[in-house]
Formats: sequence, structure tokens, C-alpha cells
Amino acid sequence: MGSIKFGVSSLRWDVPLVLLRIHLTLASLKVAGVASRAEVECSLGQFPCGNLSVCLPQALHCNGHEDCANGADEENCVAGWPAGRRWSAPWGSPPGNLSVCLPQALHCNGHEDCANGADEENCGDNSGWADFFDRTTIRRNQQELPRACYLQEYPEHCECTETELQCVQVHLNTVPQVSANVTLLSLRSNAIQRLPDDAFEKYPELLRLFLQNNSIESVSTRAFSGLYKLRKLSLSQNCITTLRPGVFSDLYTLHWLILDDNPLKKVSQDTFIGLSALFFLSMVNNSLEQLPKTALCYYMPSLSWLDFEGNRLETLNFSTLLSCDELTVLSLRDNRIRKLPENTFQPLSMLGELDLSNNRITDLPYGMFRGLKSLEILNISHNPLHRVRLGQFDPLIQLQSLGLEGIDIPDIQTRMFRPMANLSYIYFKKFEYCSYAPHVRRCRPNSDGISSFEDLLANAVLRVSVWVMAFVTCFGNLFVIGMRSVIRAENNQHAACIKVLCCADCLMGVYLLFVGVFDLKFRGEYNRNAQAWMEARTACGRAAARPPPPWPWSGCWAPGIAAAPLLARGPFGNYYGRNGVCFPLHSDRRERPAARAYSTGVFLGGLNLLAFLVIVFSYSSMFFSIYKTGINASDLRSRLHKDVAVANRFFFIVFSDALCWLPIFLVKTLSLLEVEIPGTITSWVVIFVLPINSALNPILYTLTTSFFREQVEQLLCRWQRLSAQRRDRKSLTSSVISMEAPARQHAACTGPACPG
Repeated sequence: MGSIKFGVSSLRWDVPLVLLRIHLTLASLKVAGVASRAEVECSLGQFPCGNLSVCLPQALHCNGHEDCANGADEENCVAGWPAGRRWSAPWGSPPGNLSVCLPQALHCNGHEDCANGADEENCGDNSGWADFFDRTTIRRNQQELPRACYLQEYPEHCECTETELQCVQVHLNTVPQVSANVTLLSLRSNAIQRLPDDAFEKYPELLRLFLQNNSIESVSTRAFSGLYKLRKLSLSQNCITTLRPGVFSDLYTLHWLILDDNPLKKVSQDTFIGLSALFFLSMVNNSLEQLPKTALCYYMPSLSWLDFEGNRLETLNFSTLLSCDELTVLSLRDNRIRKLPENTFQPLSMLGELDLSNNRITDLPYGMFRGLKSLEILNISHNPLHRVRLGQFDPLIQLQSLGLEGIDIPDIQTRMFRPMANLSYIYFKKFEYCSYAPHVRRCRPNSDGISSFEDLLANAVLRVSVWVMAFVTCFGNLFVIGMRSVIRAENNQHAACIKVLCCADCLMGVYLLFVGVFDLKFRGEYNRNAQAWMEARTACGRAAARPPPPWPWSGCWAPGIAAAPLLARGPFGNYYGRNGVCFPLHSDRRERPAARAYSTGVFLGGLNLLAFLVIVFSYSSMFFSIYKTGINASDLRSRLHKDVAVANRFFFIVFSDALCWLPIFLVKTLSLLEVEIPGTITSWVVIFVLPINSALNPILYTLTTSFFREQVEQLLCRWQRLSAQRRDRKSLTSSVISMEAPARQHAACTGPACPG
């Protein structure tokens, strides 16, 4: 690491730079402001307005405009820092030095549950370089700045403070003439079109130069000659198409170079001649199509931060980064990279953050991350990767944050993430993947609408509803089974079918009871148990083999069909283990051909659809037959009344079946068409829609029938008669006993023992 000397006059900027250089070694540092986060909890990508209970998007932080009522969003900012830029990085180590374990739900809940308060530390994955920089660099308020100006010459519309000059939006066409002792010159948002030779030669004391948001098209090779003390240069938001070799040759002490938002198409190794002290290079949103094949950092041995986001790069040569020994942050996001050589990043032993997201990478070589022993943040999200290899991340022993958003991982395994013992944050495309990384502190997405990172059932509505539906379903069907066993049936075969239907429907209630019980068992630590729960051979799989058949006589063989995936694990895989409620309705790349065919046949094109059509046809035929028979009846009013009653019953039977199964047909069809289905829809289908048929069948087939009501009334009357007879018998017995008592007393008084 190159040494940097500091003078008193530049102390204000050099101390923050040193802090930036060592930010990845400060993993145990508690970021300032954690206490305020305990009071105001903001989601990822937002920040609190000081001590106000208001959260705003991160992009509004330090954007030059006070969006918070108290102006807190513009405090502790750095002049010239790109507005809204954030690099995600986890800070801190596993919480606390106490040998105490608490449920996951208590972590970062705004209340100190640990005696040492460690559960409320490091509560976000958004404290990267920019946040750390903002929090540790305190800019003096404008009110505290001395108003004296030590410059003798400068344009009249510019603002001067000591030796710093701000000429912002004053319609300048050329670089103005100012005093030679100027140390900061800001020419932002003007109309400057070119920088000629020796444009700043008269300002040898210049430390910071801001030229962003002009119309600069050409930069002369000697435009920056003589600026031997310059520390920061910003040329962003201009029209620069080329940078000649040696254009920065006099900038020996330059630390920051910002070239964002320029139509630059090409840079060479010689472009950066002279930048021996450069620490930060940002070329975001340029038009770069290729990087130098030779060592990019040859003239920048101290380069620590390199950002090529938003360019048009398609390839990256192995030798390009060969000399970037000090690089700690590398961003290549939002380019067009399709393929990377296996040893591309191997020389970067100091690299702490690597961002390859939003590219077109289809395959990552097995040894891609070999040698990155210091890497803490890796983001490969939103790439069309065909697979993630087992052992791909094994060398990343220090990794704390891993981004895999937008990537399907059909062969995902727990073994892929177990070697990363320090992993704290992981970001997936699907919530179900979180169960394969049970040791992380935070996983996104944190819910699929059914389960959350902490709980099997994500919210209170689902938790209450699952018990209500389970009780209604089980009680109703068990009641009908019991009553049908007691009451004499006029058709024994029909009664047997009804009882079989109730047994099958009762399985739905048992299934919901399973879900409710295990939700209580896993409360607060579901993700640690999710993988074991969703394995098809455990309770989840056994509970899932319970589909309620829509027709009575299928109750004998439907459970056997449902249990088939459990008995044939090979062709079906973990068929039921797709979500916390074990309902295999969705189709994805992980679904095996046999499982897809089985699922489609059961839910869409076969069993259930055929059953529903048979039900509709059967009840329509029965109603037509009853109607024809009733035509010959003499009592028209009585016939009409019976027809309406029969029609109503048949309608509700068919309607309940349709209400149960039509949503399933629709969801399964959309799933096969690869339409994104929100998890909340699945939760409603499983907890509310699917049990409707099982809960209503006892009412429709038994409790509301006239025969059942008559039999129940007869039972009640018989029970009342028996109760009356028992009461009469009891009263009669009491009367006999009361009459016999005086007789015995009289006999006793008139016996031989009595005196004569």
C-alpha cells in the first residue's frame, strides 16, 4: 500500500481518505448513528431524517436539496460526492460476547433484548463505503464557515470563502481568471466547452477542481499542467469522447478522479500516466466497449476503488487487472459482459467488494473466485446464469454479503453456502432458497407471502385462520361421521359414500392442524428449520399427502395418488417441499419432468378437472330427471317448491366445488405459462380457498338435508321421551318409597315389643 503524506492545509480531506482506505479492516466498528436507528427503523434503501420518524429513499441523501423537515438529509455530506450513491456492506461481527442465544425475531426489533445491547447493533446491510464516509466525515455547517475571502481576483457572481471559490451556474464559457492562491475551484453547471493548454497553470495551490455538468467536448493534453497539488478532479456529466495519453501526467498527488456520464468509448494504459497516488477512479455511465488488454493499473499502483458501472464492456482480459494489487472495490455492474476468464480476479488479493450484477454472464468458471481471500461483498445478481456450481463460493471465507437476485438455482444445496461462515446477508430470487442458508442473519426476499424468515406463517391473519379452518373442517366432518353412524340410513350405500367423503375431507383439517402446530414450534426461528420441514419424507411431506377429493367415492384412492411423490423420490424430487405449506402448485426450472406431468395431470388436465366436469354433468342430469318426474305431479305449487329446493342444493354443491378448484386451475395455468404469481395468492388459496370444499361438504351433503333434519328431530324427540320416562319413573319410585315409609312405622308400633 503506497504511503501518503499529509499537510496541515489539506488535513480536512486527507483524514477521510485514510479512513476510506482502511474501511474493510474496521469490521468491528460500530457505525455512528446506530442508536438513532433503534428509534427509527427504515427498510433497506432508505434512511431516517435524524430524530424524526420519517424515512426517505437513499437517493435523496446529500442530493443538494433539503428533503427532511429538519434538513438532516443534507448533514455530514461530502462536497462533490455523487448524490445517492451507495455501496452495500455489512459491518460488525456476530452480536455480543455473551453465551446467550435469542430467537431470530428479536434481532433488530428496536428493543435491546441482550444485556449488552448487541442484538440492536449492525442492523442493516446498507452501511457501505459511502455511508461510512458520510458518518465519519463531518462537514462544517455553512453558518460556522468564516465569511472572509482571501482571493483578490474572481468573477463578481462567484462566491468566495477563504481561498475556496464557487462559480456555479454563472454562465461561464471559459475558465475564469482568479487569484493564484485559490485552493478549491468549482465551475459546475456552466457552459464551458473546451479546456485548452495550461488552462489552470496559474493555480499551483489548487487542491480540488470541479468541472461537472458543463459541455466540455475536448481536453487538451496539457490542460491540467502545473496542478502538482491537486487532490480531487471531477469531470463528470460532460461531452468528453477521448482522453489523450498523458493528459493527467502532472497530477502526481491526485487521489480522486471522477469521469462519470461522458461518452468515452476507449481508454488506454497511457491515459492514466502520472496518477501514481490515485485512490479513486469512477467512470460510471460512459460508453466504454473495451478495457486495455495490458495492465490497467500500471500507472496507478495505489488505486483502491475502480467503478465501471453502466458501460458497454463485453469482455475482460486476464491481464487487465494484473497490476491492481491494492484494489479493494471493483464495480462492473450493468455492462454487457458475457464471459469471464477463470483467473480474471485472482491477482486481487486485497479486493473487498466485487459487483458483477446486471450483466449477461451465462457461466461462472469453477475457480472464478479463487484467491479472493479478503472479499466481503459479492453481487452477481440479475445475470442469466445457467447454474451455480457446488463449491463455487468455497474460497470466500470472509464473505459477509452475497447477492444472487434474479438467478434461478435449480440444483441449490445447503453445501453451497455452508463454507461461508461469516455470511450475514444473502439476496435470492425466491424466498424458498433462504432455507438453504440457515446460518445467515438476514435473507431477502424475507417472505413469499406464506412464510417469513422468522415464521412458518408470515402474519397473524394466516395464523388465526389456519386454526379456525382446521377446527371447522375437522369438527364438521367428525360430527357428520358420528351422526351418520348413529342415525338409521334409508340408503346404506349412500351413507357409506358420505362417510368416506367426510373422512377424506377430514384429512384437510389434519393437514391444516399440522401447519398450525409446526408454525408454533418454529416461531421466531423458522429459517433454521425450513429445510428439514420441507423435506418430502418429513412431516411436511406426510401432511401434504391429503388432497380432498371433489367426489365422494374417490376418498379411497385419492390419498394413494397424493402419496405417490413420497414413494417415488427419484423421478419426483422434493415435490412437496416448494413452500412452507407444502402445496406444490407452482412450476419452475427445478421441477422435474415427471413432477411437472404429475402436477399438471392432477391440478389441471386430469383428475380434478375430470372430477369437476363429472360433478357438473351428474347434478345437471339428476336435476333434469327430477324435473321431468315432477311434471306429472298434480300439485303444481308443491312441485315448484321442491324443484327450487333441489336446484338450490345442487347449485351450492357445484358452486362450492367450483370455488375450490377453479382458482387452482387458474393459478396452475399461469404457473405453466411462467407468469409471476405473488406468494399472497398462494397463501389465500391454501388457507382460505382450498379448505372451503372440505368445510362446506358436511353442511351441503348432510346437515341441511331434510332426511337428516327429520332423523335428528326424531332422535331429539326420542331422547326427550326417554328423559321424560326416566323422570316419571324416578318420581314414581319416590312416591312408592314415601307411601311405604308410614306403613313400616305403623307396623313397628303395633308389634309384640309394644306395650299392650
